[in-house]
Amino acid sequence: MKVYITRHGTTEWNLQRRLQGWQDSDLTKEGIDRAIKLGERLDSIDFDIIYTSPQNRALETAKLIRGNKKTPIVTHDGLKELGFGVWESMELSIIEKEYPKEYYTYRNNPIDYIPIGGESYEDLFKRVNDFFEEIKTIDAENILVVSHGVTIKALIKIIKNLTLDEFSKLPVYTGTSLNVVEINEDKMKFIMEDDTSHIEFEFYDEITI
Repeated sequence: MKVYITRHGTTEWNLQRRLQGWQDSDLTKEGIDRAIKLGERLDSIDFDIIYTSPQNRALETAKLIRGNKKTPIVTHDGLKELGFGVWESMELSIIEKEYPKEYYTYRNNPIDYIPIGGESYEDLFKRVNDFFEEIKTIDAENILVVSHGVTIKALIKIIKNLTLDEFSKLPVYTGTSLNVVEINEDKMKFIMEDDTSHIEFEFYDEITI
């Protein structure tokens, strides 16, 4: 089985440097174009199923990638972004100013991160791991997964069996970057990571989720 993992396209709040978490904002024209280009790139692959976060920015990205095909799209709560609680919709500059210690811990010391009305990393890892254990039981050759920045980092941690320190150093991949994981029984390995060869984009800090 091969699992193709991608992040949703660029959104309005990405450009405004606002944390999205469980909230949402619309895809930008760039985000829509990137998703369409990824769909064109993957057109020759017959996906058995597409799993996506139920959040609109991911669901719309999944639909754009699918294009005119009839591949079933299934939403899964395990693929939702990390819930940021009171930080959601706030600009990063304001979060860093009003919650400097908490934000530093969130970025650098996940074991000590205590959310303010949101999810802990432990919560995220559990639901992402449950999702992965679920799809490993499916009789399929190719699966597409559309999710979010921090959630994809959690998937990478699980697949590579990374430490929390290694997890914290992972980047947030740009919108619609492509990752491919090969699963053979209980063995999992990446055969492609953070590939953006299907898109042309301006370089800006896309740390927001």
